Amino acid sequence: MGANWQEEYKRKLTTYEEAAKLVRSGDVVGTALGTGSCSGDMLEAIINRHEELTDVKITDSIQVYPSRLYDPKFMAQIQGRIDHMPIFGIITIRKMYQEKLSDFWPATTLDAGDKYADRLDVFAFMTSRPNKHGYVNLGPTCFYTLEAIRGGRERGHLRTVIAEVNDQMPIVFGDNWMHISEFDCIIERSAPIPAFKRGEASEVEQRIGEYVLELINDGDTIQMGLGGISEAVAAGLRGRKHLGILTEMLPLALPQLVEEGIVDNSRKPFYKGISVASFVLGDQALYEYISENPSCQIFPASHTNDPRFIAQHPNMVAMNTSLMIDFSGQSTCEGVGHTQVSGVGGQLDFLIGAYWSQGGKGINMLSATRTLADGTLVSNIVPELPPGTPVSVPRTFTNYVITEFGIAKLRYKSRRERAEELISIAHPDLRGELRDALRTRFYPGSGK
Repeated sequence: MGANWQEEYKRKLTTYEEAAKLVRSGDVVGTALGTGSCSGDMLEAIINRHEELTDVKITDSIQVYPSRLYDPKFMAQIQGRIDHMPIFGIITIRKMYQEKLSDFWPATTLDAGDKYADRLDVFAFMTSRPNKHGYVNLGPTCFYTLEAIRGGRERGHLRTVIAEVNDQMPIVFGDNWMHISEFDCIIERSAPIPAFKRGEASEVEQRIGEYVLELINDGDTIQMGLGGISEAVAAGLRGRKHLGILTEMLPLALPQLVEEGIVDNSRKPFYKGISVASFVLGDQALYEYISENPSCQIFPASHTNDPRFIAQHPNMVAMNTSLMIDFSGQSTCEGVGHTQVSGVGGQLDFLIGAYWSQGGKGINMLSATRTLADGTLVSNIVPELPPGTPVSVPRTFTNYVITEFGIAKLRYKSRRERAEELISIAHPDLRGELRDALRTRFYPGSGK
């Protein structure tokens, strides 16, 4: 980290093709989450070597840069040579899951960096250009990057670190800096990072958001993410005061919440005056707002998403969406049966933290129903989860459950009381069959 870092920087400059040659057969290649990931150009350079490589696995999370890595038709042709093994998936790779071409590597946000440090041979990611001291910024994504690289080096497993230095990467304060001496090769890039539009809440999401708002009080610390429900909640917060932000992902509405005096982070026990997260997926306005703004900082998820740290925030309100929940309160956000949809992300970490928080409220949000391909309306509140369904949140940590039909509070309730609570917020047309299930086969004799 000396004064001659510029010379070291020049020595490490290379091309995508030359960097890709550092990948060997049998390697596990990791990349950062979301906008901090290596570019599609880097992925393509590796994929172009598929004829000379075998048993290479590429692992990622929140896929935002286009690549053939997410093309089922192409990946089927090179299966066994280069395969995809994400720890979290979004709609980008749902077809890969459907065709069973993507493997899945279970991880929580708390331990993702540790798992990567233990297995990765190569890590490729994107940074800002270096400052005058030779430090680059990780931009809107800190998350597992630091642990994956530094932990992998300490364990002697991580062999190669490839950094794409992008002069259009925003600078975001926090524990979010690395020195160019920590990289093996550097590729210069100049391209905007992906921006995302603010969604509009559907009628169902709007109703769910209205129920969520009933549970948020002045001075609470909140965790919320991306999507229609978050937009509905943000729009309804007008009039609240002294809210704090401790979250996995900064909400898109943050600038307006601060401007309107709703969020000031004044009552948090840690990082007073600062909105804290581990990554950002935003529109251009949010990127401009967080850039070099001391009141917005990001840190590794092993810190922000640690339930022990979250629990030290009184009145912590954690809001997360689920796909399905059973009568006992165990829920899934990852998939149904053996069909993978996503990953657990930070849901379990934040719900445990909120459960332990004094006055905390962990909230699972879900639509009461879904419509099958044949038009049949079925309930997302079920007697039991289908076989093979991963339990994302165990029943012991489920507190509030909200659908468009109301709020169920499960904490301190027995199994039968939980079932009755959940049936009360199911779709009215389906409550009868759920009560029948309660009476006749799930909890005999308990129904009315």
